[in-house]
Amino acid sequence: MSGLPRLLCGLAPLASAIVLGGCGSVSSAPSVVLDAQLSRSAAVKNPVAVSPLPGTPDASPGTQISFLGGAGTRVSGVRVVGSRSGLHAGALRPYSTGTGESFLPSRPFQPGELVTVHARVGRGHAARAASTSFTVGRPVAVSQAEFPIVPGDQSAVQHYVSAPALTPSTVRLTTPAQPGAAPGYLMMAPYQGAGSAGPMIVDQAGNLVWFHPLPAGEQATNLGVQLYQGRPVLAWWQGRIVQIGYGEGEDVLFDSSYRQIATVRAGNGLQADLHEIRLSPQGTAWIDAFEPVRMNLSAVHGAADGVLLDSVVQQIDVRTGLVMWEWHALGHIAPGDSKNPPQTYAYPWDFVHINSVDPGSAGDVLLSGRNTWALYDVDIRSGAVRWRLGGAHSSFKLGPGARFYWQHDAEFQPGGLISVFDNGSVPPEEPQSRGLLLTPNFAARSATLVRQLVNPAHTLLAESQGNMLALPGGNWLLGYGRLPNFTEFDSAGRVLLDGTLGHNVQSFKTTLSPWRGTPSTPPSVELQPAQAGGVTVAVSWNGATDVAAWRVLAGASPGALSPSATAAKTGFETTIVAPVAGPYVAVQALDGSGAVIGVSPVAKV
Repeated sequence: MSGLPRLLCGLAPLASAIVLGGCGSVSSAPSVVLDAQLSRSAAVKNPVAVSPLPGTPDASPGTQISFLGGAGTRVSGVRVVGSRSGLHAGALRPYSTGTGESFLPSRPFQPGELVTVHARVGRGHAARAASTSFTVGRPVAVSQAEFPIVPGDQSAVQHYVSAPALTPSTVRLTTPAQPGAAPGYLMMAPYQGAGSAGPMIVDQAGNLVWFHPLPAGEQATNLGVQLYQGRPVLAWWQGRIVQIGYGEGEDVLFDSSYRQIATVRAGNGLQADLHEIRLSPQGTAWIDAFEPVRMNLSAVHGAADGVLLDSVVQQIDVRTGLVMWEWHALGHIAPGDSKNPPQTYAYPWDFVHINSVDPGSAGDVLLSGRNTWALYDVDIRSGAVRWRLGGAHSSFKLGPGARFYWQHDAEFQPGGLISVFDNGSVPPEEPQSRGLLLTPNFAARSATLVRQLVNPAHTLLAESQGNMLALPGGNWLLGYGRLPNFTEFDSAGRVLLDGTLGHNVQSFKTTLSPWRGTPSTPPSVELQPAQAGGVTVAVSWNGATDVAAWRVLAGASPGALSPSATAAKTGFETTIVAPVAGPYVAVQALDGSGAVIGVSPVAKV
């Protein structure tokens, strides 16, 4: 269909039946159901995925109705009725992937009302009925202070004469890269402590390659290289981190020239959270968001007029911004499963804290609930939990060493394995944070520890954040989140690289990946007269990865410059003392073959 909206309203009701259409990526987990506490949405059958999912208790008043299926999915005859607000007109808009459409109501729903949806999916005689019903939540505008800045070490901040606006944390390697270390650049997003916040790339010697400073009051997380439209991009979250420990912001994509090419925002009136941004080959993004809703929490010894912080997972069509799929933890995870009793935190109560999202290959998605100590394999079609690993109602008996606490970054791995960063704190349940590789046995309903990774030189117990990244050759990279540390291990657990940011600096994740940066901006130069005549040239090129050497040009006029000196590139900024034949200077960037790949603006001594 065309990209123009098709207006629909007042159409005849259709038979009820709902389904969540699947999309998948890289999981080898089997499609099995072990959870004895499946939500009622599991019993609903639909030809496509319809969100909000059946039984969702706290959908946004401004929610769209998402129909997600396979290629060529078409929707018609949409009828949306609120128990208080009545019949809703709206428009259908297609996903750029061709896998479904969203119905955008022309006015919001009313808090507390039950909404029923009926539609037809498909064409002609092949069209089938699809439906859902959900309750609209009572959202609360929660005013929260930003996370307070923890003091750091001012001496652990980088400064450059040629780039004075770049002041990120230092990166110090305690174990330089050893033979066998995976190639690539370290990707971080430092904040807290001293230095500016923002996404940062460094080489494996700890030298700065690129830094993107953010305005005061904004932080970044989750910097990494991902594929978008078949090309490598830098993806990260940026925004405001509130004191309870979640984010209010958006995700951005930058190309190899460091130009922003896309923004990913949460839909349905929510703001993107800091914990996850994961792109799919189809041009969609899996993200998470937090939603404060009014609830009676007396059943879990909380306030009768309490506020619960629900975790929401969305799949976003990057090109259109439409919500393709949405899942709410509330309604699928019992608040009583929380390890954070509501009386511990006054307002709002973060009962589950979903902090990672990994779509599988069997129409499922793996979620990590920090505050329930559990992983959840969710069926995309129904929204039901297929199985749980850890927590109060684990579908598997956990073997020795396989139990985890306050965890982050659960991911499917080849061979049916699951990796997870086990924080073990806070409060402490273990002496050290660990990287775990687990194997679930579905027949025996048991989970076994395959490998654990623990830094042998430092006692590292990360109160929050952190990740475990699979690298080529069987290596693993741990980022310790709340702590400034990061460590690369080989398959036998030997440390291949170890380092730290400045004191009290945090980076939610640390990743490592090949990257080639070709900035659209020119190199930066600062000139100072040298004592013995000539000029001292400080030169840098933020983000350039191909520079091998610098060549200084000088002359009596900007149009008459000739080579004056050449020097190998050293770190982020190179200083060259050059004899000059005139007051005008420019600097050329040379690649490994000696070819000119960039030139600075002409400056006058």
